[in-house]
Amino acid sequence: MIKLHNVTAGYDRNDVLKGITLSIEQGDFTAILGPNGAGKSTLLYTLIGYLTLRSGDIIIRNKPQASWHKKELARVIALIPQETVLPFDYTVEEMVLMGRYPWLELMQNWSSRDRDIVEEVLDKLELQTLKDRYYSQLSGGEKQRVLLARALAQQTEVILLDESLSQLDINHQIEMMQLLSDINRKDGKTIILISHHLNLAANVSSRLVFLKDGRLIANGSPEQVLTQSSLKQLFDTELTLQINPLSNRPNLIFPGISPSR
Repeated sequence: MIKLHNVTAGYDRNDVLKGITLSIEQGDFTAILGPNGAGKSTLLYTLIGYLTLRSGDIIIRNKPQASWHKKELARVIALIPQETVLPFDYTVEEMVLMGRYPWLELMQNWSSRDRDIVEEVLDKLELQTLKDRYYSQLSGGEKQRVLLARALAQQTEVILLDESLSQLDINHQIEMMQLLSDINRKDGKTIILISHHLNLAANVSSRLVFLKDGRLIANGSPEQVLTQSSLKQLFDTELTLQINPLSNRPNLIFPGISPSR
């Protein structure tokens, strides 16, 4: 579905991504992991055309990325950014309606179908009781559900998430990952998630992608790539793994550290 071949991209004169070759199949749940500055966010923003390729190719649904009109691509791929800064405050319902923009023609207003789709999404994510609340009044977990609802209203095949769990408490992290897992399994949507939560990603994702210094370190199932040697290469420290008895996936065990007195 999405293929990157020898992709190089970056900002100003600096190359951040350096020769990335990667294929993501329809229905994958892919987590992209790596240290700060590895190029994770740059990869997402290059994928959707916010950053221009310096070399290499990106193919989306058998069509070169450069051939996609931005509005056309927004009907295939939705992005949930790490931070959402709004010029005005909007209600939850208005925020979710924004997901319908790629489907509007010039000067067209919301149709009854647009509003029906929004109502279905609000029901699906249990946001009906919040629909008239302003976005600024919500908790961090509620805001992330609203942003996910907006992406679902966009009705794309692919949802990209740029560190959407980073500001959430652990209960909301688990809740968000469960929602994403359900959407992936039941709706067949392709999920590409940037995360620093290695264990959560390993327990839910079908594919892990490790990036470091803009280069691909590992790519495959959690069982294939979550090894002591790959973690040593990724984070420059010795880490221990064991199988989680609930998920049957390898999980990181943090080393014992002498407590403060």
